[in-house]
Amino acid sequence: MEKVMVSVFISVMLCFVLLLVGLVLGMFGFVVGREKSSPFECGFDPVGSSRVPFSLRFFLLAVIFVVFDVEIVLLFPAVMVIGGLSMWIDGYLTLFFLLVLLFGGVIHEWREGSLEWES
Repeated sequence: MEKVMVSVFISVMLCFVLLLVGLVLGMFGFVVGREKSSPFECGFDPVGSSRVPFSLRFFLLAVIFVVFDVEIVLLFPAVMVIGGLSMWIDGYLTLFFLLVLLFGGVIHEWREGSLEWES
């Protein structure tokens, strides 16, 4: 128990030190001028606007990817213990509920058309 407390203390102190370093470095203001605030395109003058609208469908697909990437992280520990008897019935029910919820999300996205690559 004492080793855990020491490691937690060291982690918290490291976070505070990094926070303070960032604050101190941030107090030295950066030079803001016409050159610093203009977009840079290989030394040439910018062509067009730097605020180009992006596809909303691409954004939604990226969000879906992040959600299902996180669910893989949530499922990985369950897959590691599912073969043994160390997982009780509430663990199986929780895993089943998570899988039903994720499958329902996939069905919803499929019906909505967010998983279509064309059009």
